[in-house]
Amino acid sequence: MNESSLAPRLLVAMPQMMDPNFARSVVLLIHHDTDGTFGIVLNRPTDLTAPALCSSLEIEWGGDPEDAVDWGGPVQPESGWMLFGHESGMDSLEGVTSVAEGVWFSSSLEVLKELARDCPAQLRVLLGYAGWGPGQLEAELSQGAWLTVPVSQEVVFEVHPDLMWERVVRSLGIDPAALVSSPGVH
Repeated sequence: MNESSLAPRLLVAMPQMMDPNFARSVVLLIHHDTDGTFGIVLNRPTDLTAPALCSSLEIEWGGDPEDAVDWGGPVQPESGWMLFGHESGMDSLEGVTSVAEGVWFSSSLEVLKELARDCPAQLRVLLGYAGWGPGQLEAELSQGAWLTVPVSQEVVFEVHPDLMWERVVRSLGIDPAALVSSPGVH
């Protein structure tokens, strides 16, 4: 697999993934090059709410008071990220990057302030990230630890975290019960 095909993609953990950080996880790969890979886990909600997080940053939250902050991964859990849809109108701000069609990404506190003021329907706030050193993800892929899937705006924003892993696996035409633990490319 050439490196340009790894991001943006969704990584789907195979059943043999025993690391509790990634068991049954779906990871949105944001960046990949010869220096390493950066991604955000999409299906791990936390007990922290977006209003509580924003309050700690002295930002007023204008969205649903029940909106959760998601766990993006085990690396730098104090770092924050936002994924949002095009309708947010934030795509032209500095510090905003297009990840895939209809999916935008930022770590900017200024962007968070703008998004929090008038929350778009498609908004995910996350803490932490998943990272791989040079060649590490390629090695895990060759060992059969992950499936790769094209990014879908629907999966990122509309599929409930509890259903995401199975839904993405089924989108490949695979019955999750048929997945077997084995090395190799899947």
